[in-house]
Amino acid sequence: MSVPQRIAITGASGLIGTALVGHLKSEGHTVQRFVRRPVVAPDEIQWDPKTGYVDIEALRGVDAIIHLAGVGVGDKRWSKKYKSEILNSRLLGTTAIAHAVNEVKPQVFISASAIGWYGESGNRSVIESDRVGDDFLAAVCREWEGAADLVTDVRTVKIRTGLVLDPTGGALGKMLPLFRLGLGGKLGNGKQWWSWITLHDVIRAITFLLEKNVSGPVNLTSPNPVTNQEFTSALARAMHRPALFPAPAIALKIALGGFSSEILGSKKVVPQALTDAGFTWDYPHITNALTALIQE
Repeated sequence: MSVPQRIAITGASGLIGTALVGHLKSEGHTVQRFVRRPVVAPDEIQWDPKTGYVDIEALRGVDAIIHLAGVGVGDKRWSKKYKSEILNSRLLGTTAIAHAVNEVKPQVFISASAIGWYGESGNRSVIESDRVGDDFLAAVCREWEGAADLVTDVRTVKIRTGLVLDPTGGALGKMLPLFRLGLGGKLGNGKQWWSWITLHDVIRAITFLLEKNVSGPVNLTSPNPVTNQEFTSALARAMHRPALFPAPAIALKIALGGFSSEILGSKKVVPQALTDAGFTWDYPHITNALTALIQE
């Protein structure tokens, strides 16, 4: 972005948020972080997603609000209580931020969502206009995006993020130790489609969407989804290790509970909106992406 802007971000301490804050600051923008405790620095804005409180006065004059907050779907086993946390952290937080957006009217509101919107897609490619799925995370995404739709008269982008790849966290961060030991392999039958994107390209895409006149749902994935078998083979090659130890589906279901459906399920997502808007990926192919990430 050529003109320095004032940008407020929720979820600023997460994997994407941390990288985004650093990038935007390096580009000369002023970044303010939402915090739930009392503020202790001038770059902080207090909010409480559970009560709906947002410090509106501290938000006035912002050019953009980026809402990334929500508990991690893979952080804990999916108990009834944790599934409630997954939904409520998104629904309550997004509702609170949407009301704040309507109050202060920034130029753009970017709100997180996920490719979980589509549910199980098998071998069928899905784009932004495809209907919502019928599993738990699809229901969460429907409520999540519905809360973002409370915003009126502000350009709103709902970023449906895929599997974000970075060696410091997320799924890749969890897989690396096993592959380093030569104990990695495909998950289940390996035929399920994984729609992935590097953290580097996520940050570039969000920055792109701050500038471009794009609104509505936008898939944040690479244009080249791969099967889990292709993914694990590419990771093994990048690490110069074998991939001889598959994880049977039944073992994953026992170990991960309901979340195993996200590992074993298939989502072949196409980033049509980004492509149509003219975005280009630095890492569109899994082999080059994983090679670069392993070398970091």
